[in-house]
Amino acid sequence: MRCPKCTSIEDKVIDSRISREGNTIRRRRECLECGHRFTTTETLVREGIVVLKHDGRRQDFDREKLTRSVRAACHKRPIDAERVSMLVDDVMDILEARHDTEIPSDAIGEGVMHQLRKIDHVAYVRFASVYKEFRDVSEFVSEIKDLGKKTETPI
Repeated sequence: MRCPKCTSIEDKVIDSRISREGNTIRRRRECLECGHRFTTTETLVREGIVVLKHDGRRQDFDREKLTRSVRAACHKRPIDAERVSMLVDDVMDILEARHDTEIPSDAIGEGVMHQLRKIDHVAYVRFASVYKEFRDVSEFVSEIKDLGKKTETPI
């Protein structure tokens, strides 16, 4: 792994931690040239997943696109990048277990909303407003009122 400070490729692994699902490894490294410490993440590559869109089209799953949308909902909220990554992993693990290689886009959106509801209500409402295509303020108010009433149901 190339050091982000001096670009040397000589480093040593100080610590490795496996995620609870076992598909991500976080490694703490130290550059042998300059002593800079940095973190890398190894993630299971998900290949062959296709998203079934509302209009019937099929599109290759793009993890980065999903991560960007969750990150946008979490902007300026107390949710770090690692937590966003874990949320996306959790959603994809659940959906792959249920849908094999073709996943409806609705299931992805509902899965993200379910996970965000547990983490941060503001991020949840932000994501829901885009996913559900809110048209006016009354839809925001309605969703916020429902947020307190709904009991958690699995995705």
